Amino acid sequence: MDGGKMERRNIGGLINSISRLLHLVSCHTGKTAVTNEFKCIAGMLKPLKCILDEAFGSPFPWDERLVTAIEELDMAVNEARDFLEKGPYRPGKIYSLTRSSEMASSICSSAMRICQLFSDLLPSYSFPSLLSATQQCMRELKCRERDGLSELIVVAQKDLDNNLVPSVENILKIAESVGLASNGELLMESIALEKERLRLETKHNPESLDMINQMIQLVLQIRYLVAKLEKYSSINGVVIPPHFRCPLSLQLMLDPVILASGQTFERSFIQKWLDNGLRICPMTHQNIQHTELVSNYTVKALISTWCEENNFMLLESRICDEIMSPFTASPSQRRESSARSNAKPINRAQLQKIEISDVDREENPYYTSHLQMQSTYSLDRRSSSTRSGSNSSVISSIDVLASKFDDQLSSPFSKDVGPSPSSNFSRTNSSNITRDDSTTSSDVEKLVEGLKGPNPDTQATCAYELRLLSKNNGENRVLVAKLGAIRPLISLLHSEYTDVQENAITALLNLSINNENKALIAEGGALQPLIYVLESGTPVAKENAAATLFSLSTLEEYKVKIGGSGAIRALVELLHTGTLRGRKDAATALFNLSIHHDNKARIVQAGAVRYLIELMDPGTGMVDKSVALLANLSTIHEGRLAIVHEGGIPLLVETLETGTQRGKENAASALLQLSINSTKFCSLVLQEGAVPPLIALSQFGTPRAKEKAQQILGHFRSQRENIVRKAR
Repeated sequence: MDGGKMERRNIGGLINSISRLLHLVSCHTGKTAVTNEFKCIAGMLKPLKCILDEAFGSPFPWDERLVTAIEELDMAVNEARDFLEKGPYRPGKIYSLTRSSEMASSICSSAMRICQLFSDLLPSYSFPSLLSATQQCMRELKCRERDGLSELIVVAQKDLDNNLVPSVENILKIAESVGLASNGELLMESIALEKERLRLETKHNPESLDMINQMIQLVLQIRYLVAKLEKYSSINGVVIPPHFRCPLSLQLMLDPVILASGQTFERSFIQKWLDNGLRICPMTHQNIQHTELVSNYTVKALISTWCEENNFMLLESRICDEIMSPFTASPSQRRESSARSNAKPINRAQLQKIEISDVDREENPYYTSHLQMQSTYSLDRRSSSTRSGSNSSVISSIDVLASKFDDQLSSPFSKDVGPSPSSNFSRTNSSNITRDDSTTSSDVEKLVEGLKGPNPDTQATCAYELRLLSKNNGENRVLVAKLGAIRPLISLLHSEYTDVQENAITALLNLSINNENKALIAEGGALQPLIYVLESGTPVAKENAAATLFSLSTLEEYKVKIGGSGAIRALVELLHTGTLRGRKDAATALFNLSIHHDNKARIVQAGAVRYLIELMDPGTGMVDKSVALLANLSTIHEGRLAIVHEGGIPLLVETLETGTQRGKENAASALLQLSINSTKFCSLVLQEGAVPPLIALSQFGTPRAKEKAQQILGHFRSQRENIVRKAR
């Protein structure tokens, strides 16, 4: 392949990556610090994308340095998109903000380099509009200022690294901005950071590990300041003795228990810590030998006496509700609670009086913990074998398939697009069609005729223009289909030219957004050509073929037709051998097809269960998708047999312990089906230690997860009673 086509593949891949990221950012309507950082990234990339779009269709000679810069930016943009897709499963708010700020700086630097290279190359050619746009983009990038909050975090981390306590004002600003002004949020932040630290220890990444350690120390300082708030430090003006307050909840303890390290905590809070797989003391950061909690009756009696002396007996239920609320609330309720806490800033007037003196450092248990952390982390600690699934999921989970599909549809630029600029069908002229608000029938008819011609360059160019036309405009999708583009596009799926095939499949994907077009595509004989692309196309073509099959399967009657067409076996093969994006697209399509009962057996027979079990490794980023599909397949006998045969029970139990809320729900559903349909499988579930995580899920899970967990536990009790009855 000649250099020009390779260069067009590179720029096409970058345009595709930017399109996907811009769409993903537009779907995030929140006002968090991380979302704001990504909106800044989008603001940098939008003008650059316009420049790349124009350069892509121009006879522009490419410089090797420019190609390298484009590849570097493509990697940075894809890293940012993957990070944003993780959504609420990222390791902590402070970590997320720091990483997003670093990615913004990297993208800004790469974009500036590309603009500079464009500017250096353009004056010797007649591209006045492109040169002007490039120079304007450079000016905007130079004016970009780093987010002030990120700077505060960097300054605070440097202070901690030098054994200095950060300023109260800086810590307050950080806590307010990222939403860490409540005990529940602080606990979840600490858990997220500790889990990420354990993960990094197994990866042997000292640089990232140091950064996480600094963030853990920063959260300790925030906790110390929040603990001084009146709402935590006193009740009705009566100061709570420090040894009566839980270091995690910051509140008066109602059920104090002793951890193996000797520290005393409120039971519900330390249990939440342990339930997340953490086996270190939150205060001393020492490894604990066991997770048994022993009631501290002495402290409980002292607290009871203190409450009686101060007439606080009636506050117990209210305090208990406050302590439990962060864990018993649903995800949406926690988001609402977080929004409310962000809306009510910390009482600055009260905390401005706080000065952390040398005496404070000695009395501050969190500062002592900070010093212990430094000494502890300087030693080689044992690696944890526990896999954490909480950071493995992407925002495009199976339960939000529409969002995933929109993301796919907003990215019509294939990574290997590159129709020849020497095509008889002039790209310069035809590009005007996509930029004109009033696309005419004659314009589209010319493009459809070009699809039918013998010249592959013309076919690629016309397919490219049709995919642009159908990208965001619903009326254009109707017009393109009405004027007969669908059948010629289907025929091009067998093209031996990758750029023709990729443009054709992506155009069909865009057209399939319209429900009427779905029927036209399916009835136009697209199923077998789509299977052909799945089996022999490029990675990008396979991804878009899988996404197209998902689109068609959203209509109930086509779930049956696709299931009987042989597409399932091809999708399962993509699940096994595809790129990460291809595997996600395949899993999404298979999940939708599995809603039709007859397709479940086909999916199992095609060998999907083995690959789904393999993809339950958190490192794949596909735990939630895999567990959701396994939950569907567990409703049939063949599915249950395959899950057990492939060793799925231990991984499902592990997901109960360490997975996301959605993952826990689906894992519980699968384990319920295994347990109630086979005494043998029920015994295997029990042998894997499912009872403790099921009990925790029945108390702290989502409503659906609680229901499933309670059903399984009820079945276990019934089985035990039957055994006892028979023994008598």
